[in-house]
Amino acid sequence: MAELKTKLTNASADDFVAAINSDAKREDSQKLLALFRKVTGEEPKMWGTSIIGFGSYHYKSERSSQEGDWPLTGFSPRKQNLTIYIMPGFDAYKDLLSKLGKHKTSVSCLYINKLADVDMAVLEKLVGQAYHDMKQQHAA
Repeated sequence: MAELKTKLTNASADDFVAAINSDAKREDSQKLLALFRKVTGEEPKMWGTSIIGFGSYHYKSERSSQEGDWPLTGFSPRKQNLTIYIMPGFDAYKDLLSKLGKHKTSVSCLYINKLADVDMAVLEKLVGQAYHDMKQQHAA
């Protein structure tokens, strides 16, 4: 089994965001840091070199022997877009997604080009509900 490359590190999420070259991407990332801190009550942790995570849970894959730890929620300021991790997926949040604004989704990733494209109150509610749902699902 291949070992997961994306693991919790000791790097500073605030330093990572401060070093983002694009002013717009850096400003959006600072807003996301504040939003995630507010809704999760957790401090950000770096996962690998580019994912900022909040909280964590242990998982075991049903399809393979892979298992590991992963953030309950988080985001990554990628070159192409802001990727927000909605770990429960999107089935339970279709109503919120319909009100969010311009975005794309895949399994548990929400892709936003820039925060100006979305309703921040809806994004805050979406992240908060998904985080709460993951906490409930993975309560010890």
